[in-house]
Amino acid sequence: MSKKQDLEKNLNQNSLLNNGLKIYNLSLKFENNYHYLVTRIQKVRRKNMSNEDYEIVIGLEVHSELSTKTKIFCSCPTEFGGEPNTHCCPICMAMPGTLPVLNEKVVEYAIKAGLATNCEIAKYSKNDRKNYFYPDLPKAYQISQYDMPLCKEGYVEIEVDGEIKKIGLVRIHIEEDAGKLNHDEYGRGTLVDLNRAGVPLIEIVSKPDLRSSKEVYIYLKKLKSILEYIEVSDCKMQEGSFRADVNVSVRKKEQKELGTRTEMKNMSSFKSITRAIEYEAQRQIEVLENGGKIIQETLRWDEVSGKTFSMRDKEEAKDYRYFPEPDLVAINISEEMKENIKKTLPEMPESRKVRYMQEFKLPEYDSNIITVSKKLSDLFENTTKVCNNPKAVSNWIMTDITRVLNEKELEPSDIPFTAEQLANLIILIDKGTISSSIAKKVLEEMFEQPKDPQKIIEEKGWIQISDEGAIKDVVLKILETNPQSIIDYKAGKDRALGFLVGQAMKQTKGKANPQMLNKMFLEELEK
Repeated sequence: MSKKQDLEKNLNQNSLLNNGLKIYNLSLKFENNYHYLVTRIQKVRRKNMSNEDYEIVIGLEVHSELSTKTKIFCSCPTEFGGEPNTHCCPICMAMPGTLPVLNEKVVEYAIKAGLATNCEIAKYSKNDRKNYFYPDLPKAYQISQYDMPLCKEGYVEIEVDGEIKKIGLVRIHIEEDAGKLNHDEYGRGTLVDLNRAGVPLIEIVSKPDLRSSKEVYIYLKKLKSILEYIEVSDCKMQEGSFRADVNVSVRKKEQKELGTRTEMKNMSSFKSITRAIEYEAQRQIEVLENGGKIIQETLRWDEVSGKTFSMRDKEEAKDYRYFPEPDLVAINISEEMKENIKKTLPEMPESRKVRYMQEFKLPEYDSNIITVSKKLSDLFENTTKVCNNPKAVSNWIMTDITRVLNEKELEPSDIPFTAEQLANLIILIDKGTISSSIAKKVLEEMFEQPKDPQKIIEEKGWIQISDEGAIKDVVLKILETNPQSIIDYKAGKDRALGFLVGQAMKQTKGKANPQMLNKMFLEELEK
């Protein structure tokens, strides 16, 4: 054998060896991946099986600031904002020798909330001192209610997956809010702002009837809607006007007694609440599955990490050392007062929903979305009165108005323009003065500068081109520069027509009448 043949033989053997090693390594890699995947599948399966064995139990304590002009025990304003410590006086600052005087409007609003949520209204009620020390609580106790709340044993009905579920309410009581701590971002100290101290609250305590984050979301949306409709609270979550303490526990499905609960305080975002419930329930299940015990404690939800962290042991009623407030007289509610308040209750979301379906022929889906918010519902009704086009109004509210609200992180109550201005926008579309695409631009301008849409389109030069001669010129020019689209249309490709219309709208900056464009393109293409 020559040296050349010997060298070729060795190279072939090395090549076979290398290929064999590659195949072996690949098989090892596949085997490792296979075992990893099997382990992961088994772990997920065990996790799902353990989840199916447990039931989540959730109770909520919702705190809602009342929309009274003055605080609960003094005449200081309740409006949000203001320079620190400018909305307070010796009473809400707890100066020695000062005495509280109960705001009658607070009692009226609490009873109104109780009647709207099917509660029993107490004939006799009182205030109590809830003792705890915290830097933003100037008296070192909170005036609240303990054993004799204004309202008790109510319920709120929610619809979950097409079924009606009744969520029981233990109580609704009145109390004062605490102040606010402003922590220095560099850790140099903390400042106390007492503007919020003494702002009136109602606390709505549910029974542990909720079983999922979805149910909690639906319940909170319904409760928020009720309070907005009866106009006792603006429920602005971003300002802390509507927030919840969330109690979560888990138990085996066959178990009757409740599990040990944990509590997450002062949560003011639907998204955070649902995420926190899902995480905390899973955490508790894993602890129990691993043989551990749940500790009754107060937790802090961290939005960034998506986890809960322990803050302190959970307080019980005995820790607060409740006793009757000696500086306030008892609250006596007459039957006449209760009936007078009952007469002031407005049409509620459920009845409005049914009426919209009957009177305006709106689909149930549309009616559901619109009536969730009183602001949106009022906007719909008042706009329809002017333009007499309920379906168009509904579409604008559900699509573009909701989109802009979400993009700008605004509440419906922050909509700056009037129902008449929205109606005028829809009338301009119906008349053919502007196209739907231009109308979307006008709406966004109305959010920035709430003025009549006619003025906006005149200032911006957005009036729709409806002149036949001008539109025909555009059509012919587009056809001339897009011969392939003509061939495609003749070949049965209908999308070619949409492309041509789109090019024409682009050239006219959205101002051409789209119906006229369609018609003229078809006429020219058929020639």
